[in-house]
Amino acid sequence: MDGYSFEIITGPMSCGKTEELLRRIRRCIIAKKKVKVISPDVDTRSKGDYIESRNGLWLDAIKVKHSIEILSRVKDAEVIAIDELQFFDSNIVKVISQLMNEGKKIIGTGLELDFKAEPFGSMPELMCIATKVDKLHAVCMKCGCEHATRTQRLIDGKPADKNSPLIMIGGDETYEARCIKCYELPDVKGRSKALGLKLLQFNK
Repeated sequence: MDGYSFEIITGPMSCGKTEELLRRIRRCIIAKKKVKVISPDVDTRSKGDYIESRNGLWLDAIKVKHSIEILSRVKDAEVIAIDELQFFDSNIVKVISQLMNEGKKIIGTGLELDFKAEPFGSMPELMCIATKVDKLHAVCMKCGCEHATRTQRLIDGKPADKNSPLIMIGGDETYEARCIKCYELPDVKGRSKALGLKLLQFNK
């Protein structure tokens, strides 16, 4: 039975998460399943009510602000696709658990790690309750290896400082996939404190 399941597609930026989600959803549509696609309204990359992969594939989506809204939007759905799970509030875990108990099939995508390489939002808990987890790799944009697992934030072409905000909307930042070897996370604030301490000790 297709219901009572929760599949997560995870990995860094540019690894094809949304593309894979759209592929699975299109198969469900071919199978004549009732499908609903959900996207957090904080994700403003798409200019309308749809989700879109980097290769141009897209599907209409319902934009929601709070995860609890999902329950009222998918009552008649058999299959529910949820893009960018990491952006939802902590109630997303309870929402998905309830949908699973109702016999729904859920397929979601999300970044497991933020730009600081730390667990992102509720992704750790969601991966624990998932019935299937697929972890995709990307191509490292610095060395070209095929095992990039990190999301590198760049501001003005340079690696973002670890003290910059977790979510930056409308900023000049860009993101690219990096392998562990090429991933960088400078700590300008920490270095400044260390330098100040050294100068203080020197003055003594």
